[in-house]
Amino acid sequence: MSTKTSSALNAPSSGFNGLSPLLSMLSSLRYPALGITSLLAAWWFGGYLVANDPDMWAFANFAPAPTFHALYGLVASGAIWPTVLSSLYRILYGLFWGIVIGVPVGVLIGYVGSAMKIANVPFQFLRMISPLAWMPIAVLAFPTWDSAIIFLIVMAAVWPIIFSTAHGVRRIDPNWFKVARNLGASELHMLRRIIMPAIMSDVLAGIRLAVGVAWVVLVPAEYLGVTSGLGYAINDARDTLSYDTLAAIVVVIGLIGYGLDSICSLLIKRFNWHVE
Repeated sequence: MSTKTSSALNAPSSGFNGLSPLLSMLSSLRYPALGITSLLAAWWFGGYLVANDPDMWAFANFAPAPTFHALYGLVASGAIWPTVLSSLYRILYGLFWGIVIGVPVGVLIGYVGSAMKIANVPFQFLRMISPLAWMPIAVLAFPTWDSAIIFLIVMAAVWPIIFSTAHGVRRIDPNWFKVARNLGASELHMLRRIIMPAIMSDVLAGIRLAVGVAWVVLVPAEYLGVTSGLGYAINDARDTLSYDTLAAIVVVIGLIGYGLDSICSLLIKRFNWHVE
């Protein structure tokens, strides 16, 4: 067989191989696409029922078409961006302090057995208190509304980080510490070279949980006296009966929350030592 004939026979195979990544990507997207389509269909059907109910027709703007029209207007006019940035500032600032407090405390109670025995009951007790229950105390204790909201976010975020970090420390093989001590490692060296690399995926898993809880807490927390943020925008849309805008902001909240969770998920995969 000539070289030209062989090349001609291999050409379709090469073209197909070039399309393989694209086909694989499209195949992986079919289930998310099915889920989103099902959600939109349920939303549209619910909007249809509401619009045709004489007792509920005033809420017809919750349907997909008015919602996406309002969302387009918010994005095109730029009105949504200051609102989003205000909420992101609060959530990121609160998460920062949750990490600063939660990781060292988690390492301490995970590494020192007596610390876990002492702290477990009071920490579990505090963890089960709704972060929003601290709202009256936050308003009294902090000079500004922003500070009070950030405190509520910290109270939501710190517990998943503490317990996930402590769990990660307790999973470390004790033989690692014995070997490190035999080699003359100090406590600081063990923290830097053994503990932190070993627990990074657990810390990030705790942060991912903290992001979910804090993002849920943020919206009702922004019902406080602030005049910016997604929670304030929802409250304002409700008061002005702008239900299409309200629904559009709900969509924005879901998109941003999903984005934050996806970032955390990618970081967990990046620092995960286990091969999946």
